[in-house]
Amino acid sequence: MRILAIISGEYGQRHVDNIQKHGPNHWQVLTWKAPTALPLVIDYPEDYLPNELPQVDLIASFAELKGVAELLPDIARMTHARAVLAPIDNEAWLPRGLARQLREWLAKMGIPCATPKPLCSLTEEDYGVTRRQRMRYDDRWIAEFAHYFGQPDLRLEIDSQTRMITGVTVQRNAVCGCVRYVAERLIGISIDEAEITAGLLHHHYPCLASMGKDPDFGDTLMHVSGNVLKDNLAEQIKPYRQYWQPGESAKRIEEAGE
Repeated sequence: MRILAIISGEYGQRHVDNIQKHGPNHWQVLTWKAPTALPLVIDYPEDYLPNELPQVDLIASFAELKGVAELLPDIARMTHARAVLAPIDNEAWLPRGLARQLREWLAKMGIPCATPKPLCSLTEEDYGVTRRQRMRYDDRWIAEFAHYFGQPDLRLEIDSQTRMITGVTVQRNAVCGCVRYVAERLIGISIDEAEITAGLLHHHYPCLASMGKDPDFGDTLMHVSGNVLKDNLAEQIKPYRQYWQPGESAKRIEEAGE
């Protein structure tokens, strides 16, 4: 698969570096750096595009600039792209209304477009839109990307006697690389501390998700992203949790005093 990653700053470059390092060998990731300043309304997209761009299967827009979304239909036409991935990690960069328009513009061109909010809500069949809504899609190119990068999927190895995490396998990494970063640091952690530790590690990792309160979630997209990761861990940890039964604490105190 040939991917054109569109970036405009450091965070987008981190995405590209992670994909190139941990993506499958049969992917070819190309990069185009968009202009760092664009007008509020782009009347002539050709004024801000290069004379030519390579032919690709998937466009992945990691730009930190609102106007880039308006260029995507023309970029898709130039590259003969078969699908477009334009995540919403910050409404300042891609407002929900513009994301809806973008999907409509590309649909008229026969090009599927996914706009996951945030990017790490993307799976092989759907993605997040609001707190309670997910949008399904049917496209092999976006699904192939989502097989490797998107909604965090860690597989924990847990010692049932010590209740310690002894190994972690990354089934699906976040595009930014956060999941692999967290996974490497969970080994040797008690399951009682795993979710808190994962949340702290996620919070300290450089992330594109906004720290401003998002109206669709009533929370910051940074926190939404962290909760997606912690939910993945919680399901696996649940069978190993220990719960106190009523009266058990008093019984333990009595036994300790004997």
